[in-house]
Amino acid sequence: MSENQTKFVDYIEKNQDKLVKSLAEVVAIPSVSGDPAYRQDVFRQGEWIKAKLLELGAEATTHDLGMQKLDGKDIPLPPVVVGSLGNDSSKKTVLVYGHYDVQPALKSDGWNTEPFELVHDEKTGRLYGRGSTDDKGPILGWLHTIEAHKTLGLELPVNLKFCFEGMEESGSNGLDEFVTKNKDTLFSGVDAVCISDNYWLGTKKPCVTNGLRGISYFKLSISGPARDLHSGVFGGMVHEPMTDLIKIMSSLVTPQGEITIPGINEQVKELTDDERKVYDVMDFSISDVDDATGSQTTISDNKPEVLMARMRFPSLSLHGIEGAFAEPGSKTVIPAKVTGKFSLRLVPNMDPAKVIECVQKHVESEFAKLKSKNTMHLAPDHPGKPWVADPNHWNYEAAFRATEKIYGVRPDLTKEGGSIPITLTFADALNKNVLLLPMGRSDDGAHSTNEKLDLSNYVKGTQLLGTYLYEIAAATA
Repeated sequence: MSENQTKFVDYIEKNQDKLVKSLAEVVAIPSVSGDPAYRQDVFRQGEWIKAKLLELGAEATTHDLGMQKLDGKDIPLPPVVVGSLGNDSSKKTVLVYGHYDVQPALKSDGWNTEPFELVHDEKTGRLYGRGSTDDKGPILGWLHTIEAHKTLGLELPVNLKFCFEGMEESGSNGLDEFVTKNKDTLFSGVDAVCISDNYWLGTKKPCVTNGLRGISYFKLSISGPARDLHSGVFGGMVHEPMTDLIKIMSSLVTPQGEITIPGINEQVKELTDDERKVYDVMDFSISDVDDATGSQTTISDNKPEVLMARMRFPSLSLHGIEGAFAEPGSKTVIPAKVTGKFSLRLVPNMDPAKVIECVQKHVESEFAKLKSKNTMHLAPDHPGKPWVADPNHWNYEAAFRATEKIYGVRPDLTKEGGSIPITLTFADALNKNVLLLPMGRSDDGAHSTNEKLDLSNYVKGTQLLGTYLYEIAAATA
């Protein structure tokens, strides 16, 4: 490491309390983008980030993305926070992306602690709180990298640009259009893009990620009676929306995870023997999944098959039913309208438009078989294409070298099962290489109860982000 790199790494190591304090500040802001009741908190979090960037000497502005209809109401979308630091033409310019919104969380969901109060379990070194790993911790990693250099009087080795949004957990409404519209202004001069919004494959070895699955989300509504009915009076007399919905949703996927919609699996590129060998050598075990899920429920006990289920093949998940009775106790009601929610994760070669067409055709066919007098409606929501990048690029080599310097091991090259649709937009609109450089581990529980970020990952992850910038500066473009 250079002298400046060493000073930076040492500073982060010695100032862990600062990192924890700032994480506590942002976790305390319940920036839930999917619930209108929290929309002002999402705005508040965006303003916090803008103020912090300005405090650190960066330029920072917020940009209006318009309005959104949510739960029948028109509400303003959270702003995009765009910033920049440095304009030295002799340096490379790196665009970093993150999101400051979070998934919903209530203690009654099964949390052991209040989700919007950061709890540091000093015995395990874990930092519990909603957004700790997804994605507030990684955003703070970038901010603390800047803060360290400012405090030490060191010049950053690259120019930085920032794009932090508040709607990633709810489809990134308006962001694709914003990036495309401003590619020659706000995002001009970018040489590479780095996103820290994913996780290690397991819990021990870091990774660098060059692929993401896309997503197609659906809301399937069945309506019949004008109002909820008493099952003792009307049960057996009318077609029940819930019965229709359950029947159709059970036709989408088997308990073994096999997608049963005609035309979906046919879009997937055939697996080659050479490609399968890649999954054999990855540092991963079935126990990593067991530890992350707190169960022993993997569909297969074969390591490559489990990895390919996450990275290589599409999946279909059933997420919930809106309109059904879900409170404790017994209630003999026939819901008048129910909406089932499900999504498909897409892999390269799959086109969201074609997926929607296949799903629509299948659902209509299955509903027709029921001979029901109810009404069915399928609504696709925020589709995103899969993304894959060429890892034989100086951007990736910089990430590999930085990881080796901080963790002492060359990281695995992985593809991620989740979806970050803006990744493909950055790649296409800016025509630049994009990589994912994760901070957290596979067992962090993002989107789940008791979400956490290990303090060691927070500290070393911040050191990694800063070291990556030094390696970018040294890379041969």
